[in-house]
Amino acid sequence: MRVGWSREALAYHSGVSWSAIAQIESGRRQDVRLSSLSALAEALGVSVDYLVGGKATLAPHLFEHRLLTYGSDEDYLEAAIPYVAEGLERAECVLVVTTPAQTALVRDALDVRSDAVEFADSAEWYSSLSGALNRYRAFVKQKYEAGAAWIRVVGDPVWAARSGAEITAWFRYESLVNLSFASAPATIVCPYDTRFVPPEVVAEARRTHPEVADSSVVVGGPTYEAPEDFLLQP
Repeated sequence: MRVGWSREALAYHSGVSWSAIAQIESGRRQDVRLSSLSALAEALGVSVDYLVGGKATLAPHLFEHRLLTYGSDEDYLEAAIPYVAEGLERAECVLVVTTPAQTALVRDALDVRSDAVEFADSAEWYSSLSGALNRYRAFVKQKYEAGAAWIRVVGDPVWAARSGAEITAWFRYESLVNLSFASAPATIVCPYDTRFVPPEVVAEARRTHPEVADSSVVVGGPTYEAPEDFLLQP
């Protein structure tokens, strides 16, 4: 089954309206047309019997915001390359926002597959936090409307010459991302290089990312704080 789709993505691929899917999920619509069931089953890659039997879900998870910590280039590639490659295999849209040096590493590791990946310079992308947020919004919107079922992003933060106030603003931005993209068909992985990022900064990152990745293992962030709690703190 095609897990990872938002309700909007399922509506797009099945041709069944977003509101109809919401009514089916909530149980408000009981007399579902066979044509709608067939369209949903085909889009999800399951049979109609499987769908009406209650074993399949019409509400796959939505936005994923993931922290990745690494201590070497090898660690970075060990986690980033399978994540990117999986997106390419699923015909998803993949964006890597990082430094020119990291871009070269990713391109070399992917070889010809890198042609299907979009790259951006993190220094330019994060020149302002409001600008970065708007760039991600526009990118996700454009790719989704163009037919992408899911968007995968690797977004490397910029830490060079950051003041204490700028670091505080950064984590408010990281927390705000969870609100801004709550219904987006996207996964954003934020790599933090522990060779240069202080432990207290990594600890703060764990408060703003719902998921934590270690190589191929992804778990719920044990110290994650919901935006309504994190952003309202003095």
